[in-house]
Amino acid sequence: MAATGSEKQGATAYYVSTPIYYVNDAPHLGHAYTTVAGDVLTRWHRQRGEKVWYLTGTDEHGQKIMRTAEANNVTPQAWADKLVEEAWKPLWEHLNIANDDFIRTTEKRHTDRVQEFVQDLYDKGEIYKGGYEGPYCVGCEEYKLPGDLIDGEGEFAGQKLCPIHKKPVELLKEENYFFKLSAYGPKLLEFYAANPDFIQPESARNEVVNFVEQGLQDLSISRSTFDWGVPVPWDDKHVIYVWVDALLNYATAVGYGANQEKFDGTFPANVHLIGKDILRFHSVIWPAMLMAQGLPLPGKVVANGWLMVGGEKMSKSNLTGIKPQDLTSHFGVDAYRWYFLRAISYGSDGSFSWEDFSARYTSELANDYGNLASRVAAMVGKYFGGALPQDTAAGNAEQAVRDGLAKAVATADRKIGEELDFQGGILAVFDFVKQVNGYITEQEPWKVAKDTTPEGQARLATILYTAAESLRGVAVLLNAVMPETSQKLWESLGAEESLGALADQRVQDAGAWGVLPAGATVTKGAVLFPRLEEKPA
Repeated sequence: MAATGSEKQGATAYYVSTPIYYVNDAPHLGHAYTTVAGDVLTRWHRQRGEKVWYLTGTDEHGQKIMRTAEANNVTPQAWADKLVEEAWKPLWEHLNIANDDFIRTTEKRHTDRVQEFVQDLYDKGEIYKGGYEGPYCVGCEEYKLPGDLIDGEGEFAGQKLCPIHKKPVELLKEENYFFKLSAYGPKLLEFYAANPDFIQPESARNEVVNFVEQGLQDLSISRSTFDWGVPVPWDDKHVIYVWVDALLNYATAVGYGANQEKFDGTFPANVHLIGKDILRFHSVIWPAMLMAQGLPLPGKVVANGWLMVGGEKMSKSNLTGIKPQDLTSHFGVDAYRWYFLRAISYGSDGSFSWEDFSARYTSELANDYGNLASRVAAMVGKYFGGALPQDTAAGNAEQAVRDGLAKAVATADRKIGEELDFQGGILAVFDFVKQVNGYITEQEPWKVAKDTTPEGQARLATILYTAAESLRGVAVLLNAVMPETSQKLWESLGAEESLGALADQRVQDAGAWGVLPAGATVTKGAVLFPRLEEKPA
C-alpha cells in the first residue's frame, strides 16, 4: 500500500496546501478563511523551528472559466491573468499571507507535468476510452449522480439542481477517456481503515467511507466539447478534466517530474486544507490517482465548514459573498485573521455577523488584551521610568501565573500545531490573558506603589515584571495569528532589542519564565486595538 504523508518517506518540509481557487471571480470571505487558517498553521510550524512549505494558487481551466471569460469579452487566459494579478495575489498580500509558492494551472511548469502524469497512467492501462451521458454541474465541474440532485422550485420548477450551486445541471453526452477509479474502492477503504485520521473531521470521514462503500464509478478524465484546458497528450481532440488537472498542482508545484530533490524533500503534503464541498475530489480521486502512480499519499485532508450569512452558504452564486476588505478596513487585518478562527470551530459551519465581530473585538481584543498591554506599559513607565524592574519577591500568586503561561503554551501548541483546533488554541491563550488581568486586579499595583519601603517597591517590581513577562509569552503565542500586533507588543516590551526578532522565538519554549531581562526598555506604543468607529453604511 502507498505510504501516507505522516510517514513522509524522507521528506523534510511541513507541507500545507489550500485548494487552488477558481478564478471566475474575485475572492470572498470563504476563500480567505481557508487561506488564513493555512497561514496560521504554517507560521506556527515555522515558529517551532521547522522547515515549512505553504502552497496556494489558482485553478484556471474548465468550462466555467471559459464561459465567464466569454461573458466578459476576453480570452480565458486574459481573464485569469487579470483576476490573479488584480484580485487574488493582492488580497493574500493584504491579509499578510506568507505563502512559499503560488501555483497557476496555466503555467508551463504545471501543464507539462500534467500531460506526463496522465500519459503514464494511459501507458499503464489505467485509462481507457468510452462514452458518457449524465447530468453535469459546470459550477462544480463535475458529473453528478442522480441521487445527488435536488428538485428545483420557483423559476427552476421541474428541473434538477446541483445541491451546492442551486442551479440546473446540464445533460451532457460525449466521448471521454476514463480512469479506472472503480478498481481503487477496496484499496481506499483499506487505507482509510489503516489511517483513521486521514480525513477530518470525523463527519467528513464517515461521509467519504459511506460513499466509497457504495461502489465507485470510473472517472471521466477528459472533455471533448470545449478546448480550454490541458490537451490529452495522445489525443488533441480532448482536454484533461479540470479536476485531474487541478489536483496535480500539489505535486507539480513542488517539483514533480522536474526537480526530484525538491519533490522528495516536500511531497506529499502533511495537510490539505479544503472546503467540504470538494471533499470527495481530495479524499477519493486524489489518493486513487497517487496509488495508481505509486506515489505516497498525503497525511491529512481537513475539510472546513461553510461560512454562513443569513442562513446561506457564502458564495458568489448565492450573492452572499462579502469582500474581506469590507471588514479589514473597519476592524484591521490582524483582528480579521483572529476573528474567524476564534469564533468558528474549524471543520464546522459557522455564521458571520458584523455584530458578533464587533462584540468580540471590543470584549476580547480591545478590553482584555489591548488594555492589558497598555496598562502594563503605562505602569512600568510611571513607576520605574520605563525600565523593566527585577523580579525579586515572587510568591504563590506569581507561581500561578507562571503555571498558567506554561499551560497556555502546551495547550495552544497541541491544539493549533497538531490538532488544527485553531479556536481551542486561541482560547487557551486568551484564557491566560484573562488570568493575567485578574492577577493585576487582585494585586492592585497602583496601591502597592504607595508603599515606598524596599519591601513594597520589591513587591511592585515583581507584579509588573510578572505582567510584562506574561505579555512576552503572549506575543510569541499570538504571532502566527496576529503578526503585526504581536510585533508592536514585542517592540513595546523592549524584547526586540533584548531578545532579538520575534520570528526567532520558539513557540514551544514560550512558557519558559524569566526570559525578558530586567532593564529592558518598556514603552507605551500605539493602542493595539483602537476603539471601533461607527459601522460604515
